[in-house]
Amino acid sequence: MAGTEDAEIDYHKVMRERLFLLMALVLALFGSALVATLVGTIGPIGPGKPELVSYGEAFSAIFGSDGVPTYLHQVFWHVRIPRVILAGLVGAALACAGTAMQAVFRNPMADPFIVGVSTGASLGAVAAGLAGIASVAIIGSMVTPALAFTTALITVLVVYRLGVVRGKVYVDTLLLSGVAIAAFLGAIVSFMIYFTQQEYHRIIFWLLGSMSLASWPAVAVLVVAVSIGSVTVFLFSRELNALLLGEETAHNLGTNPDSLKTLMLLMAAVMTAAAVAFTGVIGFVGLIIPHMVRLIVGADHRILVPAATLTGAVFLIWADTLARTVIAPTELPVGIITALCGGPFFLYLLRRSKTGGEK
Repeated sequence: MAGTEDAEIDYHKVMRERLFLLMALVLALFGSALVATLVGTIGPIGPGKPELVSYGEAFSAIFGSDGVPTYLHQVFWHVRIPRVILAGLVGAALACAGTAMQAVFRNPMADPFIVGVSTGASLGAVAAGLAGIASVAIIGSMVTPALAFTTALITVLVVYRLGVVRGKVYVDTLLLSGVAIAAFLGAIVSFMIYFTQQEYHRIIFWLLGSMSLASWPAVAVLVVAVSIGSVTVFLFSRELNALLLGEETAHNLGTNPDSLKTLMLLMAAVMTAAAVAFTGVIGFVGLIIPHMVRLIVGADHRILVPAATLTGAVFLIWADTLARTVIAPTELPVGIITALCGGPFFLYLLRRSKTGGEK
């Protein structure tokens, strides 16, 4: 009886700790979004000498009070707020997709781009630039992301078909197919960039990742993609836990490993493709965030999935804030910031796995 009571007490303690962690992450997300909205050359917080805007004026513009200059309302509601929300959604999408991919491949060094999503999206975006679509004011802003999203999903479909043999998903074959397809498409992208000429700088900036094209339609698309993807991954948290024990064990526990891997790859592909289509290639978020959160909360996907999703959103909001202010008024691609953070962490993972630290 005493052992049962102790186990019940421990269970309730763990649940309280998890609930407290998620609440803290939600508060951190809203706090980060609010502060990031106030940061800029127009606002109460900014690099260098921003235009003099008080906190009262900023909050009045954000919350729609009367007597606020029209330009200030435009800055916050048509530029700053969509950008901050988009950064959070993209970070959440990449982190959640990375968590699912690492479970499928049972490898903490797997990330959402491992199946060729980034190069597939790049091909669509560069094709739009080469055809001159990207330079058309209204049509380009809609067609380019749509084309990038479509080519990204087609690439994932091809990689998936190559990784399936007689109805069974082989993760090793899937991984090698992704590497091969990514290399092939990367060569095509490089060849196409050579002929883009005046679109060269626009495309390179897109390939490095940027939130500069943030808009409310982009936010709406990401809300749908992230909601469907993250909820689906969370609902299959128990099955992902079983998959970590091995496919045979997962099957004995009532899980269909092949169906689960297919569903997780699809959700990861949709979230990543939607993110890449509007912001370009932002690397390492899906690699470092799930692993970092796993070190804190453990490998239970019932807490890992929501915690990693929220942490990814917070991380990319701050990364984008740094990217647009560190050398203001010039803007850095946010992919540079994430690569500066993710590169050393990736080397740490490699070193840790070689020395036996990764169990």
